[in-house]
Amino acid sequence: MEFNVLEETKTRLVAEVEGEDATLMNLVRKELWNDKDVKTAAYSKKHPSVSAPTLIVETSGKEPRKALADAVARIKKDLAGVEKAAAKAV
Repeated sequence: MEFNVLEETKTRLVAEVEGEDATLMNLVRKELWNDKDVKTAAYSKKHPSVSAPTLIVETSGKEPRKALADAVARIKKDLAGVEKAAAKAV
């Protein structure tokens, strides 16, 4: 995965995420919406089989990179719980 920042301000981050698809982008987008400081969390893709998705994060004051890092940390925590539950089931 390669994260290429296209635009960045104090409250907005637009980045291309090379090597990923809708699966990860939807997970990140959905988790970003759980942050009360996030005003916009979306992604777009110009062409499904050719282009990399572009992630857009806008906040109401929180640094967008911090909001993204927090969302990823929450996702990792949730996945660790799933991994534990799956290990117990086997």
